[in-house]
Amino acid sequence: MPQRLHLVFGGELADPSRSEFRDVKNIHIVGMAPDYASAYDTRKAEAQRTVDNAHTRYFIAHLHPLRDEERETSSTEALG
Repeated sequence: MPQRLHLVFGGELADPSRSEFRDVKNIHIVGMAPDYASAYDTRKAEAQRTVDNAHTRYFIAHLHPLRDEERETSSTEALG
C-alpha cells in the first residue's frame, strides 16, 4: 500500500476570511505526517497553540496525489 503523505503548515493570514498568507516567507512548516489522522491531530495542536491569534491558520496539504505510484507518470512528472 502506498504512503499517504500529508504536509501540515500554517501562518498568519492577511485577512481571516481568506486563505492568503500575510508573508509567505514566514509560513510555519510543521512537518510531514504519514496519514490524514496524524496530520489532523498535528494541525489541531498547532491551531490550539495559536488560538489567541485570529489571523493564524494551519492547513493540511495532501501530497500523495502528486506521486501516484499506480500511474505510469505522476502529475508532477508530467509538468517537467
